[in-house]
Amino acid sequence: MPDPTQTLWELFQAVAQGQLSAEQALQACRFLPFERVGDFAHVDHHRPLRTGFPEAVWGPGKTPEQIAQILERLHRQGSLALATRVEAQVYAQIRCRLPQAQYSEVARLCWIPAQQTIRRPGQISVISAGTADVPVAEEAALTAELCGFAVKRLWDVGVAGIHRLLHHRAALEADVLIVVAGMEGALASVVAGLADCPVIAVPTSIGYGASFQGLAALLTMLNSCAAGVGVVNIDNGFGAAILAGQILRCGQRLAARLPSPAPPEGGEG
Repeated sequence: MPDPTQTLWELFQAVAQGQLSAEQALQACRFLPFERVGDFAHVDHHRPLRTGFPEAVWGPGKTPEQIAQILERLHRQGSLALATRVEAQVYAQIRCRLPQAQYSEVARLCWIPAQQTIRRPGQISVISAGTADVPVAEEAALTAELCGFAVKRLWDVGVAGIHRLLHHRAALEADVLIVVAGMEGALASVVAGLADCPVIAVPTSIGYGASFQGLAALLTMLNSCAAGVGVVNIDNGFGAAILAGQILRCGQRLAARLPSPAPPEGGEG
């Protein structure tokens, strides 16, 4: 593996000698090597340059000390340092090393905010079918907020009482909708039939035995008869938030490419 310091030095030399432009050097930096943390992790500091969002830490399977070390390295670069699926007792140990770390017990997210908050354009609405789906829904909502997006929340409006959703039609007026549902997972299809924006469906593992830990909801969402529904993995609220963010970022990029409107013919007399 090349030495990151040597690689940077060579890039700077090339820019100084006029062999590379600043933009070309930035593009090259996007794929520089990662930082090694102990003997257990390689932190990808350049992921925001490549994808627009920083790397997140998957909590399960890691010790509190490992999570804390990775979060600390991410935070040193100034970006959001986020760990998912962190239990309260694990967070208590992380906070002993990182007192600035924050936590949501509902979403099971542990994070250190970015040094500079980025406010991104676009409105995301997160809708849950039932109260039991809220942990996954809040994981999506809070992740999107931490990434800089405006978020609306609407909980417990599943198809068993569809009038609840219809009473809150304003929540469907968003740029991207994230719909979280367990049991049979029908809410995503209903919402997609009412909304004029992309719908990201998140199946949850909530339900009786025949739901097969979310497989029934997943299959329902994949077989949706409503157009414009994309589906992420079971209980993957984090992934839904990042997908919503990428949709909005791409929309902004496309809008920037549109030609400026032509000036009106004629001038002032």
